[in-house]
Amino acid sequence: MPQVAARISSDQERWLKDYFRTKSAGAEFILPWAVDTFFRAIGSLKGAFTAGELKTIVDAHKDVRLLPDTTRLSYLLLRVLDACEANGIHTRHGASKTSLEAKIKRLDDTQATAIMVWAAAYWVSRTCSATSLDEYIRTY
Repeated sequence: MPQVAARISSDQERWLKDYFRTKSAGAEFILPWAVDTFFRAIGSLKGAFTAGELKTIVDAHKDVRLLPDTTRLSYLLLRVLDACEANGIHTRHGASKTSLEAKIKRLDDTQATAIMVWAAAYWVSRTCSATSLDEYIRTY
């Protein structure tokens, strides 16, 4: 199995040891579970947004570094609506700001986090380009 090094807090380390006996055993369970949960969340959102709305969400996350404390529904809504107001990105992608806002408000925090991680990941991917954005949206 491939090795992954992650940075965790002391509280997270203690939690892993308490629930799984060792940090390694906990990490071996939690990481694959988190990845699977992320992809299930993204998959469940697949039909909820139009391509233009997804492009707007991705565009709103350009040059954004996500932190665990800022991956919630309220931050997603703020980031996307602010980008729409300030830069009109929704019009560039052919999306309705009102429709997009309503759809985002229906998400829970886990779904919002998944879509934020997915959107921000595009900008650090190896295939980041205007033409690859269409492909990224399609394979989402």
